[in-house]
Amino acid sequence: MEKIISKLNGCLGWELRAATMYSHYAAYVKGIHRLQLKTHFEAEATESHGHADIVRAAIVKLDGKAVTERDSTKIVHTTNYEIMLEEAMKTEQRAAESYQEVLNMIEDDDEMYDALEQIFFDEARSVEELKRMS
Repeated sequence: MEKIISKLNGCLGWELRAATMYSHYAAYVKGIHRLQLKTHFEAEATESHGHADIVRAAIVKLDGKAVTERDSTKIVHTTNYEIMLEEAMKTEQRAAESYQEVLNMIEDDDEMYDALEQIFFDEARSVEELKRMS
């Protein structure tokens, strides 16, 4: 149980980091790509907050203590949209990997599995969207 809680806290930390990163990039994106990317980044920040709520609820359900700090991986400060997209890709790939790892650990809770699997699918979709945008 502790291993699952620890892995879920890792996922939560990545969601908190993603929400911060996407909000930051929405504010700093410039140029012709701003119209499309600002909206994209804002939507991703909102999605990350929603994912964080689901993960936090799963941790509470397991009687765990949810982290409140984001993952410590540095958020690159830039106004270059190409770097923003590269950093978003790294973040989404890492998040998808984290969710795949936790899904492999869940055995007897279909409700939790289904909720986290949906987040995994969202992360995989984001990776595919970013591939098309790059």
